[in-house]
Amino acid sequence: MIESPASWVTTKLIPWLGPGGLFIACFLDSSFLSLPEISDILVISSAASRPELAWLPVFLATAGSVLGSLVLWAMARRGGEAMLVKRFGGERVARSRAAFRRFHLFTLAVPAMLPPPMPFKIFVLSAGVFGVSLRRFCLTLTLARGLRYTFWAALGIAYGDRALTWLQQLEAWLRHNWIAVAWCGVLALSATFLLYALQQRRRTPALPDA
Repeated sequence: MIESPASWVTTKLIPWLGPGGLFIACFLDSSFLSLPEISDILVISSAASRPELAWLPVFLATAGSVLGSLVLWAMARRGGEAMLVKRFGGERVARSRAAFRRFHLFTLAVPAMLPPPMPFKIFVLSAGVFGVSLRRFCLTLTLARGLRYTFWAALGIAYGDRALTWLQQLEAWLRHNWIAVAWCGVLALSATFLLYALQQRRRTPALPDA
């Protein structure tokens, strides 16, 4: 029986590479392959086994995911909307465009923070097609993925293998509720941004009258 690329990466390449395998897995999962759960599972397991080095899997997973996504972003910048429509269909692309117009970078940040089955690559490609700059793209993904992997690493340190069970339960729940979760995430981030903007505005001293 011929082994699939995803299975070969998971069972052969990652164990052989050691810690660097986490970087490779996240890079491939965010670019050319689909390796659902593997990055979160590896972060949890690594943090649970070596709590004093928990920062390392968080860093490797975040870096691999951002660089892998950057490949798709660059491809989308070059291929344009026609490539996006060919892969996902006109209706999904139209919804993605509307989401970017309404929620801006939150449209990318929320899927990046949530585990599968939350759709992600369509928003990465859409970011390239709809003109999200390289700096904003990388910063948004670094923050979102960093928060995601830090969360799982902390659970791995605190609860060990039980965190893996919670990950599986969360993913099963998301399969049925990911749309509602995405909306809640966007609204929560929007509210946070609005509060921050209002706070900064209050701190800005008024200009004296001429």
